[in-house]
Amino acid sequence: MEKAKNTFTEKQKRTARFAKAMGHPVRIYIIELLSKQSCCYSGDLSKILPIAKSTLSQHLKELKKSGLIQGVIEPPKIKYCLNKENWKLNQKLFKKILQI
Repeated sequence: MEKAKNTFTEKQKRTARFAKAMGHPVRIYIIELLSKQSCCYSGDLSKILPIAKSTLSQHLKELKKSGLIQGVIEPPKIKYCLNKENWKLNQKLFKKILQI
């Protein structure tokens, strides 16, 4: 099992984290929304999306964990924005894969 862990490059692991984070329509919606504006508060997202706040929180957590978005706590709210640096990396990684 140890050999399998060492088989994959850091770029491959990071690409997989990005792909996993983008693997749900709600997350794609959140990403599209954030790409059209500078930031958005989680409360505003819960008004827009027809899902439970706890479900939204899990989707935001997954996107944040991958590094595709970042959250800034402004009590009592959390403001979410795209992590532009990681998006550039994400585009570069996927572009390389799609050229195969």
